[in-house]
Amino acid sequence: MKRRIAIIGGGASASTLLSELMDRPAAAPLQLDWYTGGGAYARGVAYNTRSERHLLNVRAASMSMFAGKPKGFLEFAQRGDHAIAGTDFLPRRAYGDYLEAEVEHALRRAQTAGHDVRIIPFAVDSLVPEHDGITVIQGENNHRVDAAVLAIGTLPPQPLGGVSDEALASGQYIIDPWPFLSEVSADPRPLDIALIGLGLTSADVLIELAAQWPNARFTAISRHGLLPEPHLASASAPADDSAELIEAMRDSPEIRRWTHLLRGAMAQSRDWRTVIDSLRPHTSSLWMSLPDVERARFLRHVRWAWERVRHRMPPQVNNTLDTLEHDGRLQRYRGRMQQVACSDGRLQLQILRRGGNAPTTMHADLVIQTVGLDTDVRRTQHTLVRQLVTNGHIRADPFGLGCHATPDGRLQQPGDTVPRLFAIGSLLRGVLWESTAMPEIRQQARVLADQLLAP
Repeated sequence: MKRRIAIIGGGASASTLLSELMDRPAAAPLQLDWYTGGGAYARGVAYNTRSERHLLNVRAASMSMFAGKPKGFLEFAQRGDHAIAGTDFLPRRAYGDYLEAEVEHALRRAQTAGHDVRIIPFAVDSLVPEHDGITVIQGENNHRVDAAVLAIGTLPPQPLGGVSDEALASGQYIIDPWPFLSEVSADPRPLDIALIGLGLTSADVLIELAAQWPNARFTAISRHGLLPEPHLASASAPADDSAELIEAMRDSPEIRRWTHLLRGAMAQSRDWRTVIDSLRPHTSSLWMSLPDVERARFLRHVRWAWERVRHRMPPQVNNTLDTLEHDGRLQRYRGRMQQVACSDGRLQLQILRRGGNAPTTMHADLVIQTVGLDTDVRRTQHTLVRQLVTNGHIRADPFGLGCHATPDGRLQQPGDTVPRLFAIGSLLRGVLWESTAMPEIRQQARVLADQLLAP
């Protein structure tokens, strides 16, 4: 009898798990139902862009889909261009091509091994976990599976507080920049564009719109008004493994102490980036060592600073943004957006500048929300996740970082672990913190594949 597994989600984490399952021997053939949600599978939101300007923020040599094939992506890219080096930052489009190619290989392996893989281009409406399996409900169809995996990536973005219904209905306030960017065309008008948020998403939006709209001017607003730090043009390796630093952090799981230790280590290093990068293999275990009060302190006071040094920009992107600022096309402001309303065919923003006592009024032809990942399952409009939360099948992380789960991806409901229901990727951010990039996704996929195939 075939073991039946459902993978829910069509992006990179689902593709990696599928490939891991098809790459190892199974005691019996599998029945694998892959609910991709419609559209092109494998690429997901992250790698569906077709713009050559949107680059990976990790060097090509570190982007393999498989830990056992560390040069997989690099070798794939070099087939088309032998000049590509492992230190290059390649277009995300190229990584989407790589994911698609690996999925096709996995599907061919499945056929050879006798696995039955069904690609179902629809979203799952609801799941009913029970002790000995899970019922998957999609439209009028119900299917019983032995295990199900949520590989849905980031949740659909929600509008920020203070945005009026009229502004949302106008089409001039963009909640999700990616569908918008996919349809952008050249426009010579002298537009005023406001961006709320200054992370990697804002960088992608800025470089694309600046090229397509040569007379547009941009105002970017965030709490601290700082862009992500850039990578160096050439890669640098840590002088040591930071063992003493990591041990000191484990001994004192307090954010103030960690901040002091990191600042000291970075000051003593020739390149502070090597200190940050040396923590990468230990970030999840360090995060798990923090009590809730310290996690809350990190999220309130340190998160913005950590993310701008951890998630860095390719040097080419940094140079483009420097040019935009130098030419007066980009201005950055420290502050918080309080309100967005319609006013005479434009949008009117109320911004409380940092250190100010009264809001500043700003007008824009277009406002784009670029605040990054949404992982708060308590407030999401995602149909399946909302059903699971409402029915008590999963429990929300108290800080809005996905779901309660064990480190190996088993989802938890109030009082217990949900039998046979797993997650991979961004929904595990609350338990692992570092859970959205390929090095972590591929490790999660390996562990999860072992569990799903265990006797």
